[in-house]
Amino acid sequence: MSIRGVAISANEFRVNEGIRVAEVRLIGPDGGNVGVVSIKQALQIARDAEMDLVEVSPGATPPVCRVMDFGKFIYEKAKKEREAKKSQTKIEVKEIRLRPKTNEAHRGFKVDDARRWLNQGHKVRVTIKFRGREMDYPEIALEDLKEVTQALSDVAVVEVPPQMEGRTMLVVLVPAKGAPKKKEKTEQAEGQKEAEA
Repeated sequence: MSIRGVAISANEFRVNEGIRVAEVRLIGPDGGNVGVVSIKQALQIARDAEMDLVEVSPGATPPVCRVMDFGKFIYEKAKKEREAKKSQTKIEVKEIRLRPKTNEAHRGFKVDDARRWLNQGHKVRVTIKFRGREMDYPEIALEDLKEVTQALSDVAVVEVPPQMEGRTMLVVLVPAKGAPKKKEKTEQAEGQKEAEA
């Protein structure tokens, strides 16, 4: 049974003679509502249709049962779960660490890494760590972060604006929503119009 929204796994469904109640609200083999019938009658309807009687809503009064091909139902359910897992993209947060006034060549390598990660769909956290008296000049780090976000503005948008966390200033960037792809599509559409003309 479902407990506080926990999904019912395939082997926890009560089927056919495993349903031990006097009467059920029945959904027939065609998906139509048959109404409240005795469990004996519901089992007979399922047998006549050469299908199974499956309890789909055990918490209802009386429980709701459906006449269906249980094997096919379990197969479809497992397939849907697999598809849902595939479509869940795991967004990883990558990080580039800088120091106040990191030299431009070194920062360029870090920005290239960030660009690659953003193009792969990852979030990028850019951090600048302060040591000692560097804390007295946060505007230097802020300027560095602005330059990094500016350099990546074609592939990223700022999710978390520059902020201080202890002795670290950070900004979080996320991939921009498919700007280059849209451009490609419009160019293709224009190319097709020209070809048709």
